[in-house]
Amino acid sequence: MKSRKKSLATTTAPTIAYSRFTDFDIHLFKAGKHYKLYDKLGSHVVKNEEGVSGTYFAVWAPNALGVSVIGNFNGWNHDASPLFSRWDSSGIWEGFFPGISTGEVYKYLIKSNTGESLEKADPYALRWEEPPHTASIVWDTWYQWTDENWMENRFQNNGLNKPWSVYEVHLGSWKRSPDDPEKFLGYRSMADELVPYIKEMGFTHIEFMPLMEHPYYPSWGYQITGFFAASSRYGTPQDLMYLIEQLHVNGIGVVMDWVPSHFPGDMHGLYKFDGTNLYEHANEKEGFHPDWKSYIFNYGRNEVRSFLISNAIFWLDRYHVDALRVDAVASMLYRDYSRKEGEWIPNEFGGRENLEAISFLKELNIAVYGQFPDVQTIAEESTAFPGVSKPVFTGGLGFGMKWMMGWMNDTLSYFQQDPVHRRYYHGQITFSTVYAFTENFMLPLSHDEVVHGKKSLIYKMPGDEWQKFANLRLMYSYMFTHPGTKLLFMGAEFGQTSEWNYEQSLDWHLLDFKPHQGIKQVIKDLNYLYTTEGALYEKNFEWEGFRWIESGDAEQSVLAYCRKGNIKDEKLIIVLNMTPIPRLNYRVGIPLHGDWEIIFNSDEVKYYGSGFELNYAISTQQIPWQGKEHSVVLNLPPLSALILKRFNRQSKFW
Repeated sequence: MKSRKKSLATTTAPTIAYSRFTDFDIHLFKAGKHYKLYDKLGSHVVKNEEGVSGTYFAVWAPNALGVSVIGNFNGWNHDASPLFSRWDSSGIWEGFFPGISTGEVYKYLIKSNTGESLEKADPYALRWEEPPHTASIVWDTWYQWTDENWMENRFQNNGLNKPWSVYEVHLGSWKRSPDDPEKFLGYRSMADELVPYIKEMGFTHIEFMPLMEHPYYPSWGYQITGFFAASSRYGTPQDLMYLIEQLHVNGIGVVMDWVPSHFPGDMHGLYKFDGTNLYEHANEKEGFHPDWKSYIFNYGRNEVRSFLISNAIFWLDRYHVDALRVDAVASMLYRDYSRKEGEWIPNEFGGRENLEAISFLKELNIAVYGQFPDVQTIAEESTAFPGVSKPVFTGGLGFGMKWMMGWMNDTLSYFQQDPVHRRYYHGQITFSTVYAFTENFMLPLSHDEVVHGKKSLIYKMPGDEWQKFANLRLMYSYMFTHPGTKLLFMGAEFGQTSEWNYEQSLDWHLLDFKPHQGIKQVIKDLNYLYTTEGALYEKNFEWEGFRWIESGDAEQSVLAYCRKGNIKDEKLIIVLNMTPIPRLNYRVGIPLHGDWEIIFNSDEVKYYGSGFELNYAISTQQIPWQGKEHSVVLNLPPLSALILKRFNRQSKFW
């Protein structure tokens, strides 16, 4: 058999007897309604109609004068392997080349109408070279999955009436190789390390910061060039599939960060792909992002919408991802986002809303839920834009959930106050319940809160060492009992002391010390309560699931509220003492007469608490209090959270 390099280096034209496009595909593509372009565009190892094995290439470059495939197989010869432009004005160039198979490195050589010769990686490539190399690799996403049980039943874990306790992870810095701190652990090594840890901690889902290929590691993955490629830093696409499979086999859902808001200006990427502003707007007032020095997708262009929606569907389809957390939605919704007057262009009605982006997001969610009704989309959205997590047919954007940024800001601001001053900020910690049910909110304590000089969560807390840890345990208790789903960034679950550094592992050695062991145990126990007590999750997004008992005791900085789920007589009472002063004989109104027990106390010695002596079994007294006919008297430990549950089911309901 002749060498492939020799035979292809002399090739002057592709075989065009093979095409993956039908007329209907082209119609959908032009209309912006083709949601599985990854089956068509890109590189695909196939047999043509004559049974000859090779690779079919297809790329969208409507303004190019010529397109060729270049790679090791033809000595990177610009003229050896040209593609043909389709006759249907789709702007797609395609061709089939015998002998090229999986593992070949390639790019497209695009001759622009301005005379430039551009070497571009394949926007639809399934694998890329490991950075700093930038070429695409012919690959496939075939994998023999063994997570059938999870996939068939994941609606039982992914519903909005189910517990969502999400562990956010940056794969390159969760843990490094013990032999070489500069070396990443790969996807398969992570399956051995990360999966049992998440299972031990009781998180229901993991959220990966973007794992799509990105050239600049310090971007944390948010500056993507290879939207369809799992980052080669950690292994092959199949290696990532194995990691996801192992998470599923162990009952853990997978959320993937997804970035349809912008892309970097690297010359091998999407920027001026065919010599023109193909994926981005030509006018920088619309197409350039001032915060991230990147480029904004042109959501009004049908082919770009098909690209993005196909990409979302791809990760749900080929990688069995259970949810997409959509990054920077706020920046998509408004044309003046981070822009001064005169730096942006109003919409056709003179307003600031990005109508094309709004339309795109609605179409995205319709497509995702239409094909995968058992997944969720989650919006990182920080404005008051209405209806982000409401159905499209009611005028909403159609997301399943929205990050509750207001809760996050108010909570961190409140807990950073010295407890002696918290009485003056009482309204700040109670305000979130005013709007808690206007959206399906997720409560995030994410990576953004522990970088760029913001300090780690433990060092946001005031006081001496004991008070810092007591405050952190108290804040987590408040978070896990507040309405809404939960997200916690890696390291926060054991009280990471330094800010997150993407260039090194978390400080796992801290777990040699009791205060950090206590934080870890608190998170484990809160996850257990959250996932086993229906009162804490079944009505996460309904007013009926939350009632204030005491919201006005600013002087003593005490909060009391009730959570309930589907079973009427199963309620939890949560009492928070936000100061280091024990509150003795503190009376709390109780909605149900009977015997109650304290099922969680954040001040226990096992958590590195003070071990303040309590009576864990409590009976109600027929003394009206706080609008309830019955009440109990509690001793509240310093900087503590108590959770009470009734174990004698009788008497009246709300």
